Amino acid sequence: QVQLVESGGGLVQAGGSLRLSCAASGRTYSSYAMGWFRQAPGKEREFVAAISWSGDRTYSADSVKGRFTISRDNAKMTVDLQMNSLKPEDTAIYYCAAKGVRSTSTYYTSKGSYDYWGQGTQVTVSS
Repeated sequence: QVQLVESGGGLVQAGGSLRLSCAASGRTYSSYAMGWFRQAPGKEREFVAAISWSGDRTYSADSVKGRFTISRDNAKMTVDLQMNSLKPEDTAIYYCAAKGVRSTSTYYTSKGSYDYWGQGTQVTVSS
């Protein structure tokens, strides 16, 4: 089992920045690809960004490309999402997810691929 706890959410004005962090605990000696997803009220949970276990491969959704950056520190067992130039449409609950992997250079963009999820952190962007 892996436990994930997100932090760093809050209220920010459009154009501002936030940095989300996801701390992992539990069975962390295995290799895990990580991802960030978000869910706005009345909408499906959608992919935001993903990173491989080794951190050498990342991928972001078109809607956040160039504005959001995913990174990880395996020594600290954390995954961060730096969010810049925030827009009101970025308002959502943001979730961290982990998937056990054998390949250290694989990332996943489908929410169905992930094994573990955090409880989420609210991000609200005002116009």
